[in-house]
Amino acid sequence: MNAVLPRFLKSAYRKEPLISALMTMGVVDALIGGLDDSWSLFAFGLGTAGIALAFKLWRMQQRPPLPEEPVVQHYLPSRSSSSALPILTVSKKKPRQS
Repeated sequence: MNAVLPRFLKSAYRKEPLISALMTMGVVDALIGGLDDSWSLFAFGLGTAGIALAFKLWRMQQRPPLPEEPVVQHYLPSRSSSSALPILTVSKKKPRQS
């Protein structure tokens, strides 16, 4: 669980750094405002996070859908290009008697 959150945050910051920064600022402001009983900072933080979320949703709707690429199937050749291995035979020798 601990390794999933940093990977998710790195991915989010790489894809959309502006939206991620605004979301982080808004959440931090809302947390500070809620814990310190500063309702104006709490409202500002919620507003910032809400605007960033709305902007992200709007950008997701503006993107054209990705075209589906055909799946390329590779088959093995009917016969191998390398020569077959020789068959090993075990010589049946009688043990030496002394």
